[in-house]
Amino acid sequence: MRDSQPAVADVRMRGFSSRARVATALDWIERNVRALAPEAVALDHLYGRVLAADVTSGLDVPAFDRAAMDGYALRGAETVGAGEYNPLVFELRGAALPGRPYEGVVLPGTAIRIMTGAPMPEGADAIVPAEFARECDERVEVAAPFATGKHVGHRAEDVRAGALIMQSGRRLRAQDVGLLASVGVDAASVIRRPRVRIVASGDELVAPGGPKGIYQIYDANSPMLRALAARDGALIESALRVRDDRPAIREAMLAPGADVVLISGGSSVGAEDHAPGLLAEMGEVVIHGIAMRPSSPAGFGRLNDTLVFLLPGNPVSCLCAYDFFAGRALRLLGGRAADWPHRRQRAALKRKIASAVGRVDYCRVRLTGGEAEPLALSGASILSSTTRADGFVIVPEESEGYAPGSEVCVYCYEAFG
Repeated sequence: MRDSQPAVADVRMRGFSSRARVATALDWIERNVRALAPEAVALDHLYGRVLAADVTSGLDVPAFDRAAMDGYALRGAETVGAGEYNPLVFELRGAALPGRPYEGVVLPGTAIRIMTGAPMPEGADAIVPAEFARECDERVEVAAPFATGKHVGHRAEDVRAGALIMQSGRRLRAQDVGLLASVGVDAASVIRRPRVRIVASGDELVAPGGPKGIYQIYDANSPMLRALAARDGALIESALRVRDDRPAIREAMLAPGADVVLISGGSSVGAEDHAPGLLAEMGEVVIHGIAMRPSSPAGFGRLNDTLVFLLPGNPVSCLCAYDFFAGRALRLLGGRAADWPHRRQRAALKRKIASAVGRVDYCRVRLTGGEAEPLALSGASILSSTTRADGFVIVPEESEGYAPGSEVCVYCYEAFG
């Protein structure tokens, strides 16, 4: 708690006298949110995590010359002149398998049967693929020439000992985890995943699937926020539903264990919107009220070392405010890039989008025939509009909107984040 913080205006039943610019809110997040401390994580759980330190290989991969094809190992120079009508004959002396090398030396005029990945035997320097050879009575006939080094995988051709194979800040993909395993890494230092508490406030909220009174609604924001936080690499510390009750909201905010608290509902100017005042009393409200549509009642602040985001209760506003602000903070805490995780697509606007200078607009659109069509129904409580939409267009604060035919950037909702 900061004793020197200025008093925050009580906007309940009064409205906002002014609203912060979106750019101001984003700038505060960029300047004040830093990646969490690293932790050691076992190999099997590294997928999707962000490296906190460079990784250097301690060994060569492969550690020996090996066969790159199933076939026959021999001296390549001895196959010169071989052809389909002039096969050259070699004495077959044995076999080499992965993990089971041939113990002898491949002498002139001899060959050994070898499988992909098996160590190259001493004396051999080329592989004749099986389709160019024919075995008969402990001999093998070779029907094509193969130069020295052909179909041989050489030591350290994949990774050399001492080489930097991955840098700090890299988000690990499946193939990255595989490469770490190939150099013997069984654990790595990664940025800790932020712990998130979801607090849905409202006397009208009930759990999906349970009994519901005629004037109650099922809580859609908690499952939506849980999915969004998982997309952005966070862990859900807890998810709570509380009534519009100051002690209950205070307890949910103060409980230890979360790096970020997402409060859905109770952030606007209604008489029962307690969250902003409680955050001001116990911590710091950085911003409350933002010049955007939807999500204008959104805000955020700090409670000791915990970030608290005030998200509107209307579902589309909640989604928008999360994506603009809370999601950005979670990605930064987890060591990820702050920018939108959505795929972007350029498209011509089918119908105009009207906005107002001084306000950022979040407009849902459907992509049809290469054009972006704004959805006519755009209320902040119409969550189904986001399922009918393919993505959204952001109208910047300096614009009055876009005319039909304007090329816009569509941020695409993906099936999976």
